[in-house]
Order: sequence, then structure tokens, then C-alpha cells
Amino acid sequence: MEWHIKDFQALSNDELYNIMKARVDVFVVEQECAYEEIDGHDQEAVHYFLTVNDEIAAYVRILPTKSKYDEASIGRVLVTKPHRGKGYGKLVMENAIQYITNEWNENRIKIQAQNYLHKFYSELGFIQKSEIYLDDNIPHIDMIWGNNQ
Repeated sequence: MEWHIKDFQALSNDELYNIMKARVDVFVVEQECAYEEIDGHDQEAVHYFLTVNDEIAAYVRILPTKSKYDEASIGRVLVTKPHRGKGYGKLVMENAIQYITNEWNENRIKIQAQNYLHKFYSELGFIQKSEIYLDDNIPHIDMIWGNNQ
């Protein structure tokens, strides 16, 4: 089990391929959702991921303030199928929050959460800030973590 945190330029070809494969496997294939996975934000992101036996187990994409949103944000949150139920989702989110607050000195984080994960994100301190809306035909909500929520 090994944690990695890298900006886009520091990713090896194999790491980038494995990240993209994990994201497509979860969000496009498993959730049967055709959407623009390659969206132009990966180059400005920090990629935080956990590998187990050189395989992606958990992943998040961390974006700085004023990139996708006014706030720093965490997105593309996933745990691959063979690694679910081990607490990796909570760990990767806690690590991402810690990275944003410690490295970037940010005190607000925005996420666009699938609505069925409302309780999971609430337990991490996120507060719902929008009504439920459809994004790629999946119910989502906007949530904020931090000061002045």
C-alpha cells in the first residue's frame, strides 16, 4: 500500500494510463455514463492516489482555487471495485482535505457529489449547498467544506 501525490507533469505514462483507466472503468463503464472524462482540468490538478500491488485502489483529483470553481475542489473521487469496503474512500478524502488546507492554506473546498453519497461527504464535514440536479443523468448536489460554509 503506497500513497502518491503528483502534479500532472510528474506522473509517469503508466501512472497516467492507470488513473485514466480507473476513472473510465468506474465513471463511464460501471456507472454507464458517457461523458467528457478528459475535460482539460487534469493538467492543472494534483493527483492523489493509493496503489496496492501497483494497482490503483483509490484516487482523487485536487484542483486549485479559481480553476474549475472559485474554491479549491476535489473531484473524480473513486475506489476501484476490488478495493471497496476497506475505508480507502474516506482515507483519500481526508488526505485530500489535509493537502488543500496544509499545502495551499485554503479553508474552503467545493465538491460536486453524487447525491447517494451525501451521508459519506457530510461525515467528512461537507455541507449541502444546492438542490439535487442531474449531471449526466445522475443526481448530484454541490457541497462545501470549511469556513463560512
